[in-house]
Amino acid sequence: MNKSSIDIDKKFMQMAIDEAHHALKREEVPIGAVVVAGGRVIGRGHNLVETLCDATAHAEMQAITAAATTLGGKYLKGCTLYVTVEPCIMCAGALAWSQIDRVVYGADDPKRGYTTVQGKILHPKTEVTKGVMKQECEILMQEFFKKLR
Repeated sequence: MNKSSIDIDKKFMQMAIDEAHHALKREEVPIGAVVVAGGRVIGRGHNLVETLCDATAHAEMQAITAAATTLGGKYLKGCTLYVTVEPCIMCAGALAWSQIDRVVYGADDPKRGYTTVQGKILHPKTEVTKGVMKQECEILMQEFFKKLR
C-alpha cells in the first residue's frame, strides 16, 4: 500500500470516527461507519441500537442502507466501507450480500467480531484492511466502557 492510499484510508477513517462521536453523544456504543465510492462518501452511519431499540441498528447497517439508497441498488460494488471497529457477524453477512469491494476497520473486536468464527463470511472478492487509526478507535471504545463500569 502506498502513502497516498494510506492517507486516503486515514481521511475516511477520520470521518468514521466523527460518526462514532455522534453515537457517543447519544450514549450509544461509539462505532461509526462511512461508505465511499469514487472518492466521495455515499453513506454514513453510527450506532443507533439504543435510540431505535433495534439490535440491528449497527453503524455498518446504517451506512450500507444509506449507500444503497444513494446508488439506487442493493450492490455496493466499487465501494469501500470504513468502520471504527471490526464488523460483527451480522454486519459481515450484510456486507457479503452487498458485494462490497473493500472493508477497512480500525479496532479489532475479539469478542464479537466476524473473525472470531470459523469460515469465510465476507464475499470472496472483498479485500480487508485492518488497523487503520487503530489506537484512536480503541480509545473511543475503552473510554465509553470505562464510564459504564
